[in-house]
Amino acid sequence: MPRIRPVLVLTAVALTLTACSTGSTPQASPSATTSAAFAPVTLDNCGTEVTVTAPPTKVVTIKSTATEMLLALGLQDALIGTAFADGPVPAEYEAAYDAVPVVSDKVPGQEALLGLEPDFVYGGWESNFSADGAGDRAALQNLGITTYVSPAACKEAGYMPDPLTFDEVADEIREVAAIFGVPERAEELIAEQDATLEAVQKPTTETTALWYSSGTDTPYVGAGIGAPQMIMDAAGLTNIFADVHDTWTSAGWEQVVAADPDVIVLVDAAWNTADKKIELLEGNPATSQLTAVREKKYLLVPFAAGEAGVRNADAVASLSDQLTELG
Repeated sequence: MPRIRPVLVLTAVALTLTACSTGSTPQASPSATTSAAFAPVTLDNCGTEVTVTAPPTKVVTIKSTATEMLLALGLQDALIGTAFADGPVPAEYEAAYDAVPVVSDKVPGQEALLGLEPDFVYGGWESNFSADGAGDRAALQNLGITTYVSPAACKEAGYMPDPLTFDEVADEIREVAAIFGVPERAEELIAEQDATLEAVQKPTTETTALWYSSGTDTPYVGAGIGAPQMIMDAAGLTNIFADVHDTWTSAGWEQVVAADPDVIVLVDAAWNTADKKIELLEGNPATSQLTAVREKKYLLVPFAAGEAGVRNADAVASLSDQLTELG
Protein backbone atom coordinates (compact mmCIF):
# COMPACT_ATOMS: atom_id res chain seq x y z
CA MET A 1 0.00 0.00 0.00
CA PRO A 2 1.46 3.41 -0.90
CA ARG A 3 2.41 5.79 1.87
CA ILE A 4 -0.19 8.42 2.72
CA ARG A 5 1.07 11.60 1.11
CA PRO A 6 1.05 14.93 2.97
CA VAL A 7 -1.34 17.57 1.68
CA LEU A 8 -0.12 21.06 0.90
CA VAL A 9 -2.77 23.74 1.12
CA LEU A 10 -1.87 26.45 -1.40
CA THR A 11 -4.20 29.13 -2.76
CA ALA A 12 -4.39 29.95 -6.44
CA VAL A 13 -3.55 33.57 -5.74
CA ALA A 14 -0.44 32.61 -3.82
CA LEU A 15 0.67 30.27 -6.56
CA THR A 16 0.34 33.10 -9.06
CA LEU A 17 2.41 35.35 -6.84
CA THR A 18 5.03 32.64 -6.51
CA ALA A 19 5.32 32.26 -10.27
CA CYS A 20 5.60 36.01 -10.82
CA SER A 21 7.72 37.22 -7.93
CA THR A 22 10.40 34.65 -7.12
CA GLY A 23 13.40 34.95 -9.33
CA SER A 24 16.08 34.79 -6.64
CA THR A 25 19.11 32.55 -6.54
CA PRO A 26 19.35 29.70 -4.00
CA GLN A 27 21.82 31.76 -1.95
CA ALA A 28 19.39 34.59 -1.24
CA SER A 29 17.93 35.23 2.17
CA PRO A 30 14.49 33.65 2.61
CA SER A 31 13.17 36.81 4.22
CA ALA A 32 13.98 38.68 1.02
CA THR A 33 12.02 36.36 -1.23
CA THR A 34 9.10 34.83 0.60
CA SER A 35 6.94 37.68 1.91
CA ALA A 36 4.88 38.05 -1.27
CA ALA A 37 5.22 34.48 -2.51
CA PHE A 38 4.42 32.53 0.64
CA ALA A 39 1.20 30.51 0.87
CA PRO A 40 0.12 28.87 4.16
CA VAL A 41 1.04 25.19 4.32
CA THR A 42 -0.73 22.37 6.13
CA LEU A 43 0.60 18.84 5.91
CA ASP A 44 0.42 15.48 7.61
CA ASN A 45 3.96 14.79 8.74
CA CYS A 46 4.48 11.28 10.17
CA GLY A 47 0.99 11.48 11.68
CA THR A 48 1.44 14.96 13.13
CA GLU A 49 -0.44 17.86 11.55
CA VAL A 50 1.92 20.69 10.75
CA THR A 51 0.61 24.14 9.83
CA VAL A 52 2.89 26.99 8.84
CA THR A 53 1.32 30.41 8.29
CA ALA A 54 4.56 32.33 7.76
CA PRO A 55 8.07 31.25 6.72
CA PRO A 56 10.11 30.14 9.76
CA THR A 57 12.95 32.52 10.58
CA LYS A 58 14.54 30.86 13.64
CA VAL A 59 15.26 27.25 12.71
CA VAL A 60 17.20 24.51 14.46
CA THR A 61 18.11 21.40 12.47
CA ILE A 62 18.90 18.00 13.95
CA LYS A 63 20.89 15.54 11.77
CA SER A 64 22.96 16.31 8.71
CA THR A 65 20.17 15.48 6.28
CA ALA A 66 17.98 18.25 7.72
CA THR A 67 20.80 20.79 7.84
CA GLU A 68 21.93 20.06 4.30
CA MET A 69 18.37 20.26 2.98
CA LEU A 70 18.11 23.88 4.12
CA LEU A 71 21.60 24.73 2.87
CA ALA A 72 20.85 23.21 -0.53
CA LEU A 73 17.73 25.38 -0.75
CA GLY A 74 19.69 28.51 0.17
CA LEU A 75 17.92 28.91 3.51
CA GLN A 76 20.98 29.33 5.71
CA ASP A 77 19.84 32.77 6.91
CA ALA A 78 16.91 31.10 8.69
CA LEU A 79 19.23 28.78 10.66
CA ILE A 80 20.04 29.71 14.25
CA GLY A 81 21.51 26.36 15.26
CA THR A 82 22.39 22.86 14.06
CA ALA A 83 22.91 19.59 15.92
CA PHE A 84 23.89 15.95 15.45
CA ALA A 85 26.18 16.33 12.42
CA ASP A 86 27.00 12.97 10.85
CA GLY A 87 30.14 14.26 9.18
CA PRO A 88 31.49 17.19 7.16
CA VAL A 89 29.08 19.02 4.87
CA PRO A 90 29.83 19.15 1.12
CA ALA A 91 32.39 21.77 0.19
CA GLU A 92 29.84 24.10 -1.42
CA TYR A 93 28.00 24.42 1.91
CA GLU A 94 31.01 24.87 4.20
CA ALA A 95 31.00 28.66 4.45
CA ALA A 96 27.26 28.83 5.17
CA TYR A 97 27.44 25.94 7.65
CA ASP A 98 30.39 27.39 9.55
CA ALA A 99 28.42 30.57 10.17
CA VAL A 100 25.70 28.69 12.11
CA PRO A 101 26.22 27.80 15.81
CA VAL A 102 26.40 24.12 16.69
CA VAL A 103 23.93 23.42 19.50
CA SER A 104 25.09 19.88 20.26
CA ASP A 105 27.16 17.07 18.77
CA LYS A 106 24.16 14.79 19.36
CA VAL A 107 20.44 15.42 19.89
CA PRO A 108 20.16 18.68 21.87
CA GLY A 109 18.44 18.65 25.23
CA GLN A 110 15.27 20.64 25.73
CA GLU A 111 16.99 23.30 27.81
CA ALA A 112 19.59 24.00 25.12
CA LEU A 113 16.96 23.99 22.39
CA LEU A 114 14.49 26.25 24.17
CA GLY A 115 17.28 28.65 25.05
CA LEU A 116 17.57 29.49 21.36
CA GLU A 117 13.84 30.34 21.13
CA PRO A 118 13.34 28.64 17.76
CA ASP A 119 10.09 28.85 15.83
CA PHE A 120 10.80 25.67 13.83
CA VAL A 121 12.77 22.46 14.48
CA TYR A 122 13.56 20.11 11.60
CA GLY A 123 14.66 16.60 12.59
CA GLY A 124 16.14 13.87 10.46
CA TRP A 125 14.70 11.09 12.65
CA GLU A 126 11.43 10.76 14.56
CA SER A 127 13.47 9.72 17.61
CA ASN A 128 15.04 13.20 17.70
CA PHE A 129 11.78 14.33 19.30
CA SER A 130 11.34 12.67 22.68
CA ALA A 131 11.13 13.62 26.33
CA ASP A 132 14.77 12.59 26.69
CA GLY A 133 15.81 14.43 23.53
CA ALA A 134 14.76 17.73 22.01
CA GLY A 135 11.26 17.35 23.40
CA ASP A 136 7.98 15.73 22.45
CA ARG A 137 6.45 17.21 19.29
CA ALA A 138 3.12 18.01 20.95
CA ALA A 139 4.87 19.68 23.88
CA LEU A 140 7.00 21.80 21.58
CA GLN A 141 3.92 22.77 19.58
CA ASN A 142 2.26 23.94 22.79
CA LEU A 143 5.23 26.23 23.24
CA GLY A 144 4.72 27.68 19.78
CA ILE A 145 7.50 25.68 18.14
CA THR A 146 6.60 23.89 14.92
CA THR A 147 8.35 20.58 14.25
CA TYR A 148 9.01 18.65 11.07
CA VAL A 149 10.53 15.20 10.51
CA SER A 150 12.04 13.93 7.28
CA PRO A 151 9.14 11.90 5.78
CA ALA A 152 11.60 9.18 4.76
CA ALA A 153 12.21 8.56 8.47
CA CYS A 154 8.53 8.01 9.33
CA LYS A 155 8.00 4.60 10.91
CA GLU A 156 4.23 4.30 11.32
CA ALA A 157 2.24 2.16 8.90
CA GLY A 158 0.94 4.30 6.06
CA TYR A 159 3.73 6.85 6.46
CA MET A 160 6.91 4.78 6.13
CA PRO A 161 8.03 4.79 2.47
CA ASP A 162 7.75 1.26 1.09
CA PRO A 163 10.04 1.39 -0.76
CA LEU A 164 11.81 4.72 -0.59
CA THR A 165 12.20 6.26 -4.05
CA PHE A 166 13.77 9.37 -5.50
CA ASP A 167 10.23 10.66 -6.02
CA GLU A 168 9.80 10.54 -2.23
CA VAL A 169 13.04 12.47 -1.76
CA ALA A 170 11.82 15.06 -4.28
CA ASP A 171 8.53 15.33 -2.37
CA GLU A 172 10.43 16.25 0.80
CA ILE A 173 12.43 18.88 -1.07
CA ARG A 174 9.16 20.38 -2.32
CA GLU A 175 7.56 20.27 1.14
CA VAL A 176 10.46 22.05 2.80
CA ALA A 177 10.62 24.63 0.03
CA ALA A 178 6.88 25.26 0.39
CA ILE A 179 7.25 25.73 4.16
CA PHE A 180 9.78 28.49 3.49
CA GLY A 181 8.01 29.96 0.47
CA VAL A 182 10.71 29.14 -2.10
CA PRO A 183 9.08 26.52 -4.37
CA GLU A 184 11.13 27.51 -7.41
CA ARG A 185 14.31 26.53 -5.60
CA ALA A 186 12.93 23.04 -5.07
CA GLU A 187 12.33 22.57 -8.78
CA GLU A 188 15.83 23.80 -9.63
CA LEU A 189 17.40 21.43 -7.11
CA ILE A 190 15.29 18.46 -8.23
CA ALA A 191 16.14 19.14 -11.87
CA GLU A 192 19.85 19.12 -11.00
CA GLN A 193 19.50 15.83 -9.17
CA ASP A 194 17.50 14.27 -11.98
CA ALA A 195 20.24 15.25 -14.44
CA THR A 196 22.86 13.68 -12.16
CA LEU A 197 20.93 10.42 -12.01
CA GLU A 198 20.30 10.34 -15.75
CA ALA A 199 24.05 10.63 -16.42
CA VAL A 200 24.92 7.58 -14.29
CA GLN A 201 26.42 4.64 -16.19
CA LYS A 202 25.36 1.31 -14.68
CA PRO A 203 27.44 -1.87 -14.82
CA THR A 204 26.83 -3.94 -17.95
CA THR A 205 26.74 -7.18 -15.94
CA GLU A 206 25.11 -7.99 -12.62
CA THR A 207 27.20 -6.69 -9.73
CA THR A 208 26.18 -7.87 -6.27
CA ALA A 209 26.84 -5.66 -3.27
CA LEU A 210 26.77 -5.56 0.51
CA TRP A 211 25.87 -2.21 2.11
CA TYR A 212 27.85 -2.34 5.36
CA SER A 213 26.71 0.40 7.73
CA SER A 214 28.11 -0.59 11.11
CA GLY A 215 28.57 -3.40 13.62
CA THR A 216 31.35 -5.86 14.30
CA ASP A 217 30.04 -9.17 15.66
CA THR A 218 26.71 -8.52 13.95
CA PRO A 219 26.84 -6.32 10.84
CA TYR A 220 24.13 -3.71 10.35
CA VAL A 221 23.41 -3.63 6.62
CA GLY A 222 21.24 -1.95 4.02
CA ALA A 223 18.01 -3.88 3.44
CA GLY A 224 15.36 -3.79 0.72
CA ILE A 225 13.17 -0.69 1.11
CA GLY A 226 15.30 2.18 2.42
CA ALA A 227 17.91 4.64 1.18
CA PRO A 228 20.65 2.02 0.66
CA GLN A 229 18.39 0.01 -1.66
CA MET A 230 17.31 3.14 -3.53
CA ILE A 231 20.91 4.26 -4.03
CA MET A 232 22.19 0.81 -5.05
CA ASP A 233 19.33 0.35 -7.50
CA ALA A 234 20.12 3.66 -9.17
CA ALA A 235 23.81 2.74 -9.37
CA GLY A 236 23.00 -0.65 -10.92
CA LEU A 237 24.06 -2.74 -7.92
CA THR A 238 22.21 -5.84 -6.74
CA ASN A 239 21.75 -5.72 -2.96
CA ILE A 240 22.39 -9.13 -1.38
CA PHE A 241 19.82 -8.25 1.31
CA ALA A 242 17.20 -6.83 -1.04
CA ASP A 243 14.70 -9.50 0.06
CA VAL A 244 14.67 -8.19 3.66
CA HIS A 245 11.60 -5.96 4.01
CA ASP A 246 13.20 -3.19 6.06
CA THR A 247 15.32 -0.08 5.64
CA TRP A 248 18.37 -1.43 7.47
CA THR A 249 18.73 -4.76 9.25
CA SER A 250 21.06 -6.83 11.42
CA ALA A 251 22.56 -9.76 9.52
CA GLY A 252 24.98 -12.60 10.17
CA TRP A 253 28.47 -12.76 8.75
CA GLU A 254 27.68 -16.28 7.61
CA GLN A 255 24.97 -14.83 5.36
CA VAL A 256 27.46 -12.37 3.89
CA VAL A 257 30.01 -15.11 3.29
CA ALA A 258 27.39 -17.28 1.60
CA ALA A 259 26.37 -14.42 -0.71
CA ASP A 260 30.02 -13.48 -1.48
CA PRO A 261 29.22 -10.01 -2.93
CA ASP A 262 31.22 -8.60 -5.82
CA VAL A 263 31.68 -5.27 -4.04
CA ILE A 264 31.16 -3.90 -0.53
CA VAL A 265 29.71 -0.45 0.06
CA LEU A 266 31.28 0.95 3.21
CA VAL A 267 29.50 3.72 5.10
CA ASP A 268 32.14 6.17 6.28
CA ALA A 269 31.24 7.79 9.62
CA ALA A 270 33.41 9.65 12.10
CA TRP A 271 32.56 7.13 14.84
CA ASN A 272 32.91 4.09 12.56
CA THR A 273 35.17 4.84 9.63
CA ALA A 274 35.50 2.91 6.40
CA ASP A 275 39.12 2.17 7.34
CA LYS A 276 38.00 0.47 10.55
CA LYS A 277 35.50 -1.61 8.60
CA ILE A 278 38.20 -2.66 6.13
CA GLU A 279 40.48 -3.62 9.02
CA LEU A 280 37.71 -5.77 10.47
CA LEU A 281 36.87 -7.42 7.15
CA GLU A 282 40.47 -8.19 6.33
CA GLY A 283 41.29 -9.38 9.84
CA ASN A 284 38.39 -11.82 10.19
CA PRO A 285 39.32 -15.30 8.88
CA ALA A 286 35.88 -15.78 7.32
CA THR A 287 35.32 -12.37 5.71
CA SER A 288 38.95 -12.09 4.59
CA GLN A 289 38.13 -14.77 1.99
CA LEU A 290 35.28 -12.81 0.45
CA THR A 291 35.93 -11.97 -3.20
CA ALA A 292 35.39 -8.26 -2.60
CA VAL A 293 37.82 -8.28 0.33
CA ARG A 294 40.54 -10.26 -1.43
CA GLU A 295 40.29 -7.99 -4.46
CA LYS A 296 39.80 -4.85 -2.34
CA LYS A 297 36.61 -3.92 -4.18
CA TYR A 298 35.36 -1.34 -1.70
CA LEU A 299 33.03 1.56 -2.42
CA LEU A 300 32.68 4.45 0.04
CA VAL A 301 29.60 6.47 0.94
CA PRO A 302 29.62 9.24 3.59
CA PHE A 303 27.12 8.51 6.37
CA ALA A 304 25.02 11.60 5.63
CA ALA A 305 24.75 10.62 1.95
CA GLY A 306 23.42 7.19 2.90
CA GLU A 307 20.24 8.54 4.48
CA ALA A 308 17.40 10.07 2.48
CA GLY A 309 18.28 13.61 1.50
CA VAL A 310 19.79 15.99 -1.00
CA ARG A 311 23.06 14.04 -1.26
CA ASN A 312 21.56 10.78 -2.54
CA ALA A 313 21.90 11.57 -6.24
CA ASP A 314 25.54 12.51 -5.79
CA ALA A 315 26.05 9.28 -3.83
CA VAL A 316 24.76 7.31 -6.81
CA ALA A 317 27.10 9.16 -9.17
CA SER A 318 30.01 8.60 -6.80
CA LEU A 319 29.33 4.86 -6.59
CA SER A 320 29.21 4.71 -10.38
CA ASP A 321 32.55 6.54 -10.65
CA GLN A 322 34.13 4.28 -8.05
CA LEU A 323 32.89 1.18 -9.89
CA THR A 324 34.51 2.50 -13.07
CA GLU A 325 37.79 3.04 -11.21
CA LEU A 326 37.64 -0.54 -9.93
CA GLY A 327 37.22 -1.75 -13.48
